[in-house]
Amino acid sequence: MNARKQEPKNSKVENPFFSDVYDVVRQVPEGRATSYVAIAAYLGNKRGARMVGWAMSRTYGRPDVPAHRVVNKEGELTARDLFETPTTMQERLESEGVEINDNKIRNWEERFWDPEKELH
Repeated sequence: MNARKQEPKNSKVENPFFSDVYDVVRQVPEGRATSYVAIAAYLGNKRGARMVGWAMSRTYGRPDVPAHRVVNKEGELTARDLFETPTTMQERLESEGVEINDNKIRNWEERFWDPEKELH
């Protein structure tokens, strides 16, 4: 028998890094998107894109975190399968005026929201 106390799966205890990620994502304006790499760099962990991805994987379905606005560094909708349906991420972005072609944001350079520039 394992004597260690385990945290319940629905625990409200949140990893501080994850909380910081969510705070950044909440500031991404409608019609714009950012990347895992950009969030990690802003939070001082330039190699932490995967950690940002882990944080984001816990937000799909949470209305307080606009997860659909976080894509990979090339503007690709790599997390689309984590939403309610495989098209939900694209539909949400398109409802904000973002054009998608082949699961990638068109005019990515113009739509990219860089937290290092926008939040300093």
